[in-house]
Amino acid sequence: MSLDRIRNASLRDKVMSAEQAAEFVKNGMNLAITGFTGAGYPKALPTAIANKAKAAHERGEAFSIGMVTGASTAPECDGVLAEANAVHFRSPFQSDPTLRNNINAGRTAYQDMHLSHVEQQMRQGFYGEFDIAIIEASGITEEGHIIPAMGIGHGVEAIKCAKHVIIEVNAAQNAGLEGMHDIYGEVGLPPHRKPIPLVGSFDRIGTPYIECAADKIVAIVLTNGGDRNSKFADPDDVSIRIAAQIIDFLDHEVKAGRLPKSLLPLQSGVGNVANAVMAGLLDAPFEELTGYTEVLQDGMLDLILAGKMKYASATALSFSPDALQRFNDNIEFLRDKLILRPMEISNNPEIIRRLGIIGMNAMIEADIYGNVNSTHVMGTKMMNGIGGSGDFTRNGFFSFYVSPSTAKGGAISSIVPMVSHHDHTEHDVMFIVTEQGMADLRGKSPKQRAKLIIENCSHPDYRDMLRDYYDRALAVSEKAGGIHTPHILLEALSWHQRFVETGDMRIK
Repeated sequence: MSLDRIRNASLRDKVMSAEQAAEFVKNGMNLAITGFTGAGYPKALPTAIANKAKAAHERGEAFSIGMVTGASTAPECDGVLAEANAVHFRSPFQSDPTLRNNINAGRTAYQDMHLSHVEQQMRQGFYGEFDIAIIEASGITEEGHIIPAMGIGHGVEAIKCAKHVIIEVNAAQNAGLEGMHDIYGEVGLPPHRKPIPLVGSFDRIGTPYIECAADKIVAIVLTNGGDRNSKFADPDDVSIRIAAQIIDFLDHEVKAGRLPKSLLPLQSGVGNVANAVMAGLLDAPFEELTGYTEVLQDGMLDLILAGKMKYASATALSFSPDALQRFNDNIEFLRDKLILRPMEISNNPEIIRRLGIIGMNAMIEADIYGNVNSTHVMGTKMMNGIGGSGDFTRNGFFSFYVSPSTAKGGAISSIVPMVSHHDHTEHDVMFIVTEQGMADLRGKSPKQRAKLIIENCSHPDYRDMLRDYYDRALAVSEKAGGIHTPHILLEALSWHQRFVETGDMRIK
């Protein structure tokens, strides 16, 4: 494989196979591994480490690692390591089915946390020492600086914190990525922390590369593999209806003079519904849109290519195969329209509040008072994690949570009396949107919110049940002397229990 991507001649001596590089990884080590929503993760080393773990286990020897990433990776990273039972600790966000099963079975300890907190906690030593950082790059400059690939995540802090660094240089990544990154790594810790000098979503405040001392680099592995380019489902009727309501609301706010016609910078979570919202904006009456998000997917890319969005900032690019082709075909056009930043900047509460981000994220369920669960199924089973949704929810100008009103063929209601796990409280959530309708929760008391959510967002199959619960909760709470947030504690989670026992939340 060509060494052209390694322009620093002295570093070429450190090129070796993935198997050779994996020998640096020992049992019990703590690794920082890049990867953010299927982009920027190492393609070869995880398999080599997994094979090393399997061989050790066959000999009756222990072998596992602690692993902190930017966000989710892919089957050839999280997946192979989980399959080999090689991960005893994982943080902060994941989406791999095998790893998820290991977490829920108790084989892997998992810390879910806000993505904006990860790098600070690495800096403070909360994870312990990092033995090795494994970084995916699209190249290395003449000066020995690292040119990141399609995802940055926590890569800057990983290099700073780790004792040693292994770089995977991936020739499959477009060389045109060089110059698209903006690396600012001077966030620091109190009491010496200074304001981050970013006042516009497309400001450049750093360098186009990550600095790394040459003596830290112990190995370089050459790869040629694509990212986890998952295909998105075409927007269905439910997604289109959800998207239309958000767009209609934003149009109303523009006409009322509370938003400019360019709106405010947009953040969109991952998934088909979020992508449908972006697709809906193509024909919406807004111009010169901007994006300030954590992961940029197909919908936002198409807005830029169509001239509806001027530019966008993210920490990762996660495209379907078709969108990746559009990206590569138009990379010269996109060069001055996309910026990739460390996730400590993309998800920073200070910047999110300053820019006035419009945040749109998915949920598993919401309760009648506006509390949102975005991580746990039936209160106990981890799905993926909170990711950056909390960063944008608490600090954004608007915070939308979207979901179909039912799941599992109608057996689960997304609107429940009380969420089985709290991720985002009623104090932060402004809008709940399902295909049934939207509830604007701003300036509303708990009882006012309950009526809006039940009537506007719940599925007709569950609406009468929710009304009945609320009415009885109001009566019971009044007798107990407190009706600010009416609940029947013995029943508040009975819908989830009924599903666990019968497979259906409905009373039959």
